[in-house]
Amino acid sequence: MQMTTTTLVVNPCDVEEDNLAVLSCFGSDDDIFLMSRFPDEDDVEFSFDEPAYLLGVKATLSPTVLLIEINADDADALNGDTKLEIFHSTDPSDLPEVEETLRNILSGSGNYVSLLGQ
Repeated sequence: MQMTTTTLVVNPCDVEEDNLAVLSCFGSDDDIFLMSRFPDEDDVEFSFDEPAYLLGVKATLSPTVLLIEINADDADALNGDTKLEIFHSTDPSDLPEVEETLRNILSGSGNYVSLLGQ
């Protein structure tokens, strides 16, 4: 599954929301993707069409693509797919905050891979 967005919207630690880390984006086809996690929770809240709570999410960030991979048992969260490629045009100066947010969301609950330095 693929979507295109102008920017990845992030908040690595929303202190007004009990330190919730959030990544979201709006696709060119009016799709909305949201991934978040409270630091004391194990599951990642994942929402594409319907909300789901997942473990083992993998995110790979490059300067132009965020690849989200989920377990086959959780494919319902992506309408039967296990991969979501989000093509983005996020300003390069904002990518460190995107990276921090992904680390906060996936720490202890998934896997983060950075391709930013390549």
